[in-house]
Amino acid sequence: MNQPAARRGSTAWALVITSVAGFMAALDNLVVTTALPSIREDLGGALHDLEWTVSAYTLTFAVLLMFGAALGDRFGRRRLFGVGVAVFTAASAAAALAPGIDALIAARAVQGVGAAIMMPLTLTLLTAAVPAAKRGMAFGIWGAVNGLAVAAGPLIGGTLTEHISWQWIFWLNVPLGLALLPLARLRLAESYGTGARLDAVGTLLASGGLFGIVYGLIRGPIDGWTSLTVLLGLIGGAALLGGFVHHGIRGKAPMLPMRLFRDRAFSGINAASLLMFLGMFGSIFLLSQYMQGVLGYSPTEAGLRMLPWTGMPMIVAPLAGALSDRIGGRPVVAAGLALQAIGLAWFALVLSPDASYAVQLPALVVSGVGMALYFAPAANIVMSSVRPSEQGIASGANNALREVGGALGVAVMASIFAAQGGYESGQSFVDGLVPALWVGSGAVALGAVASLVIPRRRAVPAPPAKDPEKLPVAAV
Repeated sequence: MNQPAARRGSTAWALVITSVAGFMAALDNLVVTTALPSIREDLGGALHDLEWTVSAYTLTFAVLLMFGAALGDRFGRRRLFGVGVAVFTAASAAAALAPGIDALIAARAVQGVGAAIMMPLTLTLLTAAVPAAKRGMAFGIWGAVNGLAVAAGPLIGGTLTEHISWQWIFWLNVPLGLALLPLARLRLAESYGTGARLDAVGTLLASGGLFGIVYGLIRGPIDGWTSLTVLLGLIGGAALLGGFVHHGIRGKAPMLPMRLFRDRAFSGINAASLLMFLGMFGSIFLLSQYMQGVLGYSPTEAGLRMLPWTGMPMIVAPLAGALSDRIGGRPVVAAGLALQAIGLAWFALVLSPDASYAVQLPALVVSGVGMALYFAPAANIVMSSVRPSEQGIASGANNALREVGGALGVAVMASIFAAQGGYESGQSFVDGLVPALWVGSGAVALGAVASLVIPRRRAVPAPPAKDPEKLPVAAV
């Protein structure tokens, strides 16, 4: 009689622990953006330095995600999850206490290291704790919390900065991290991957390639796309990633076997994820500035008015997760991406220097529902498209592609904005924002098309009594 209750308790605890950890890591992608003027006033620094307070986190997070997943598979996922939480929490405190801009940038980079270790392990730990029949709902809740963190970063950062101080955007992580450490040790079960040796060659190729490309994308709008450092980053990064793909095909026990992409579900959801984050990150980056710089809202007021978009995942995603359990993830993901694309196009059609909130509200609601429908089943599709022993690597690869998509979205859409408009006036801002939103809408629409390659089937988990390594990937 007690065993089912204990199982329910461990499942609930796993959902709480992994969702909170994912929230912290996802939140810090954009939470600092609305605090940059206050940080510059307190710590000084040129525009170049302020840019690095954002990009230092994104870069280390993106390039080390797959390595963090591999460490968890090798040395224990719960153990490395605790290490990642500890590093992230300590770095958050260091960022809040930073005496200067250089110290803040260094702390942000270490934050990214901690996030890269803990984030991909949240899904593998959650998968191990939740019965297969309930994973859609669990992943829906996990996705809702992570989606809310990504989208609400500017609101939370602006509110804390406006009403307390910018340091509290980092202090917020400290009590959460300290609470997670004992809970993870006591409430999560340990699990391992294949136990294979760490792939040093693959790690260096992936990290170097992603670093070069993400660095080039972030620095391109600032240094110029034809500058030597940007070209070296993009070309060198692409060459290293080409080597990584070759290594994944020919190498022995590579960290990301390229054969995983033969599975239509795995390749389709990863392409859709990259394009979704490209359109969403770039749009939120510009629309939050539009609401403050053009419409005159404070950071808090702008965040509140975006709640129909940013808060919708908390309402819709759990329901969408349950729906995906019944009809499969493909139609839910495709519908979500289509609605997100429609929402961004709607923004592009109605925005003006004096657009009323009522005119924007339908686009906010449609975008919010679309984002929620995507987040709910996407994680389940990723985790069910590979063998259980490879779920850590699959999670790391998917999260890395999301981060690269986000960096690409900010860079590309900011470049379009700068080429077509600027900050000189409200009309100039709208002139740059509208074509950027059309590009974002097009990218998400391409993601909807990519999601259609996902097979029309419901993932069927492997029976626990059988050896998962001997099962075909499509059956897991």
